[in-house]
Amino acid sequence: MSTRLLLLSDTHVPQKARALPEQVWRAIDAADVVIHAGDWNAAPVYEAIRDRAARLIGVLGNNDGPDLAAQLPAVAHATIEGIRFSVVHETGPKERRELRMAAVFPDTDVLVFGHSHIPWDTTTPGGMRLPNPGPPTARRRQPHRTYLTAVADAGVLRDVRLRSVDTSA
Repeated sequence: MSTRLLLLSDTHVPQKARALPEQVWRAIDAADVVIHAGDWNAAPVYEAIRDRAARLIGVLGNNDGPDLAAQLPAVAHATIEGIRFSVVHETGPKERRELRMAAVFPDTDVLVFGHSHIPWDTTTPGGMRLPNPGPPTARRRQPHRTYLTAVADAGVLRDVRLRSVDTSA
């Protein structure tokens, strides 16, 4: 059986956006598991996603306050369809990221992270995948607001797609 995944990070509601775009809510509804790599900014957006998602795996970001710190870990781990996921907000500079994260997370197949507001998807020499979905709300210097979808299926992460948020919706 396969599991539909939605990868989010840096939603920044209400700091950078008043609300999540409707396209993101539809993606939450379509996902079997939502993975959020931190920087929610306020408990109401976390609670809304938690209440609407079939399953939510989330972590604390550097812009999240004590209300979220009481509810979220700094690092989360989960096995989905035989794939070992870890989730963390920040991984440090892009230089040597793959080598550093492989050393920190040796028992991880996929490390979902955020913080940079830059979509990223690389693989370490040992095979660990490092996707960053980018932000669906605050794009900074990127051309689009983004998130990732993927499918976990029998130990394989497949159909990984970077999705642009439609600004006309």
